[in-house]
Amino acid sequence: MVGLLNIGSLLLGLMAWILPIISLTQSKNRKWVTFPILSISACAISLFFQLFYNYHLVKIEDWSALMDTTGAVVFAAVVLLTGTVVLNVATLIVYYRTK
Repeated sequence: MVGLLNIGSLLLGLMAWILPIISLTQSKNRKWVTFPILSISACAISLFFQLFYNYHLVKIEDWSALMDTTGAVVFAAVVLLTGTVVLNVATLIVYYRTK
């Protein structure tokens, strides 16, 4: 059951990037702010899932798994957060330039 946290994190991370892209392609959308809010929320929940999975590894004292995966998790979190922020800022810029 805990293994589903990684799959959920991946799916929510993809959703965090897909939603601003949808918002960018539909720049005339009247409810443009909904997609960036959902995108940032999906990013936050995705990062929470990774924190919760790391907590699980600490709780079961699987130190080797924790040491092996921590670097990759941190790198993926930085990429996810940076990509989400850049895409949502681009959405904001496109919205205000078309107004």
